[in-house]
Amino acid sequence: MNWLNRKQRTVLGVDISTAAIKMLELSRFGNRYKVESYAVVPLAKEVLGEKNFTNTDLIAESIKAALKISGTKLKQATVAVAGSAVMTKLVAIDGSLNEAEMEEQIMIEADQYVPYALDEVSFDFEVQGVNPGNPEMVDVLLVASRRENVEIRVEALAKAGLKAQIVDVEAFAMEHAFTLLSDQFADSIDGQTVAIVDIGATVTTLNVLYDARSVYTREQSFGGRQLTEEIQRRYGLSYEEAGLAKRHGGLPDNYAMDVLDPFKRAIVQQIQRSLQFYSASSANMGVDRLILAGGCASILGVEQLVEKSLAIPVYIANPFINMMLSNKVKPQAISNDAPALMIACGLALRSFD
Repeated sequence: MNWLNRKQRTVLGVDISTAAIKMLELSRFGNRYKVESYAVVPLAKEVLGEKNFTNTDLIAESIKAALKISGTKLKQATVAVAGSAVMTKLVAIDGSLNEAEMEEQIMIEADQYVPYALDEVSFDFEVQGVNPGNPEMVDVLLVASRRENVEIRVEALAKAGLKAQIVDVEAFAMEHAFTLLSDQFADSIDGQTVAIVDIGATVTTLNVLYDARSVYTREQSFGGRQLTEEIQRRYGLSYEEAGLAKRHGGLPDNYAMDVLDPFKRAIVQQIQRSLQFYSASSANMGVDRLILAGGCASILGVEQLVEKSLAIPVYIANPFINMMLSNKVKPQAISNDAPALMIACGLALRSFD
């Protein structure tokens, strides 16, 4: 399985999250990217919230709907597995080995580190550079996941008429998209530690990057679905009606104070908790700034609340800030969806590796 850094033609970034299919097609002209097409389509209620998808037919239906909305003609796609389903390990290998010998050595290393039989695992590796402690060795990043995690996603794409060209890891896709955010910062982030908090429908993921490389990732169960369910319960709406009301308004006057404000405070608490876990695992690296991504990042005023609580600069992720848009893409729509499209963007960027 082609996971990491390989040359290939243009691919469609397809992010299969726990609540929606997010699809993005990019092109590049010189140093500038252009959004050719994109779509966000909710998943069927039956598979909502599943991290280990089982019903590939329902997922494929949503992918087909996204293909229709986006109008893309691409048939090659990149998809990602969640960080919780992946094991990564940096191993030092003899730098004089050729690729075949290195692969053989990696198999031996993988057998030590991967807690499953190797025939149940999809894995890949990428040379990161010379080992700092021994110039005759190279550091190699080993990435492994249970084969079923990969095959389910590949199968869902195939049923929708797409071929999985690359299977990536969500944390790596986020790291890739992060390179586009530097224009949002007034100053340089060289040598800084940046936390990206991606608050989706059911899962919140913390990715911490140091010098633009991912150094820590953690998932926890929390997301916008809790707000939708509270709207549903309090105002006697169906789940679908509650979701529409959350996005488009029309709720009673007490909604902001009684429902939305407590949820925003819950977001702050979840972020603080995630950062506490990170601090406990990393004695010396505080966070210099924080980026909010995912659907919940679009909630009005949430970044000010987080910034006030953490006393560090907070930004809303927008990887498209300097991109051109095709006439198929509405500027306001993609601006609203931008925080939720970080992983899809990172996957689409694989076209240009």
